[in-house]
Amino acid sequence: MLRFSYPIEMEIAGHTAIWTRPDTGDCPVSYPAPTYSAVKAIFESILWGPAVMIVPTKVELCAPVQYHSYCTNYGGPLRKPDSIKKGNNYQLLATVLIDVCYRLHAEAAPNANKDNLPESALRWDGATTSPGHAYQDMFNRRLERGQCYSVPALGWREFTPSYFGKFRENTRVLTDLPRIIIPSMLRQVFSKGYKSAVSYTYDQNLAITDGVLEFPAKGGALC
Repeated sequence: MLRFSYPIEMEIAGHTAIWTRPDTGDCPVSYPAPTYSAVKAIFESILWGPAVMIVPTKVELCAPVQYHSYCTNYGGPLRKPDSIKKGNNYQLLATVLIDVCYRLHAEAAPNANKDNLPESALRWDGATTSPGHAYQDMFNRRLERGQCYSVPALGWREFTPSYFGKFRENTRVLTDLPRIIIPSMLRQVFSKGYKSAVSYTYDQNLAITDGVLEFPAKGGALC
């Protein structure tokens, strides 16, 4: 639990999104809602720094869950060496979400693990008696101005948002959305924080209820 609560929130929408289920292999399928790590990354695209800790709390769905088949020519580093040498791509099939809209909620706090932080981050963090509050104000200012550390993405980098910013007045949470059970959901890949090694964690038996997905306070099973 965080000692002090500094909530931050934002809305994000787009034409296409994918929150990849790791168990779906080379034809990835999306979860029905963004994962803990995806929400964390979206917030960090606005406010990032080694001294900042973003703790996602919940996602509110403001558009129906609609799956769609997606095909693209993949030319990345995961191709076979011979394909890379010859400049050959391959078709990547995926099951994505379309016409998405979410309200995202998180907490901003100073990073409790100071071991691997650079000296510049430690100096910045120590320059205020309330760094969590400073991070909250910084996030809100940047969101208001449309500033970001990197362009937010709806999963894959090519899935850029059609909108990101403060909550819009005409956006409504789908409280009549049928309940969706998610037996196992990826939480984080680098679960031990800044500069940590790969350490997968999963949350078990999550549910989207009344259009809301709430993340547990602590991560689930290790893998």
